[in-house]
Amino acid sequence: MKPTITIIMATYNREHFILEMLNSISVQTFKAWECLIIDDGGTDNTEEVISNLLKEDNRFKYIKRTKKYKKGLCGSRNCGLDLAKGDYIIFFDDDDMVHSNILEIAHNEIKKNKVEFCHYQKQSFFKEKPKFQNTKTEIIDLIDKTNLKDIVTGKIGLASCTVLWKKECFSKIRFNEDLHYAEEWECYIKIISNGFKGIIIKDVLYFNRKHQNSNTGEFYNINPIRVESYINAILLVLDNLKEKKLISKSIIHYFVQISANYKEYNLFNKICAKLNFSKFQKLKWTVFKKTLPLRLYFYRIFKRSSQR
Repeated sequence: MKPTITIIMATYNREHFILEMLNSISVQTFKAWECLIIDDGGTDNTEEVISNLLKEDNRFKYIKRTKKYKKGLCGSRNCGLDLAKGDYIIFFDDDDMVHSNILEIAHNEIKKNKVEFCHYQKQSFFKEKPKFQNTKTEIIDLIDKTNLKDIVTGKIGLASCTVLWKKECFSKIRFNEDLHYAEEWECYIKIISNGFKGIIIKDVLYFNRKHQNSNTGEFYNINPIRVESYINAILLVLDNLKEKKLISKSIIHYFVQISANYKEYNLFNKICAKLNFSKFQKLKWTVFKKTLPLRLYFYRIFKRSSQR
């Protein structure tokens, strides 16, 4: 039977975590799925660890990324996208866990609301396994080009594994294989800027494991590869928004503010060059950037006094 949903899971040396994630997939209330486990060239015993599950349930498929795709999360996900048979796509990480109703709820909401994607909530956990709560689906908001700023700034946090997409969203779009952090942020902004619409639901359906070896953990530990990827992702996002005439003053405001944290990467000048600022525009935003700490200081004082 042709699967309705394709789950794409890139994996790399996660023999000690992956089975928990696969077991949480195997008990899904929605049955018409396939799970493509794309090995990114790992050297541990992942294949042996999951071998029994592969025999017991042929919906799980273990695939080694070919040289057609670059090494990394993006190359592995693109490999999965090219092999996917489902009409819907969802990305799961190999060290997390999912609610048993995640596929059923997200799929039903897309069909019921006639949108192209559904964003659900996630919850972090460390060593102790999460306790799955009963769900009562409630729509929080709609997502489209009109609130793209909230995606750009992270106010709406579309993490890589918190969205079920119609496959058509990826008909002309793939992950940028030169990125090693913020790749889903760049990719998902591109999808939404192309006019696809979605919903946000309140249900907590995804549980991400916190540990230092994750990409996010390495980024916050100032791993230079992750940080440089974030800088490159910002410039790619600006390219896309500029091409589609979706650059707003508030978006520029956000990126100029961010640039103050990345002086060593010359991010501010790169933003100015990317947006073809005139000398006057560059001067104006330079003043904005340099006076930002002072304005934030007075804003905090005003906020504290207003709360008394």
